Amino acid sequence: MIKHIVFFKLADNAEGKTKAENAIFIKNELENLKNLISQIRMIEVGINSFEAPAGNFDIALYSEFDSMTDIDTYQAHPEHQRVAAYIGKVRTDRACVDYEF
Repeated sequence: MIKHIVFFKLADNAEGKTKAENAIFIKNELENLKNLISQIRMIEVGINSFEAPAGNFDIALYSEFDSMTDIDTYQAHPEHQRVAAYIGKVRTDRACVDYEF
């Protein structure tokens, strides 16, 4: 099994929404992918809800897959591409770790 963990920093305002509005929109869109992409074994999105130092990230995506091939399939899926394109318009930074467990 592979854990796929991604962090995003969001712009204060982007695509006509505040950071908080974009965070909620992204959470809903990402978590809905479980209903659309069978390779996702588990997905959870957390929004940083505490006052944090400027260097902290705004969103954490935690997901599990059977293999790196399944992650590749997930990332190439049109619905993931749609959500990723939106995130690309509103994020200022991204970090990712994939590891076996």
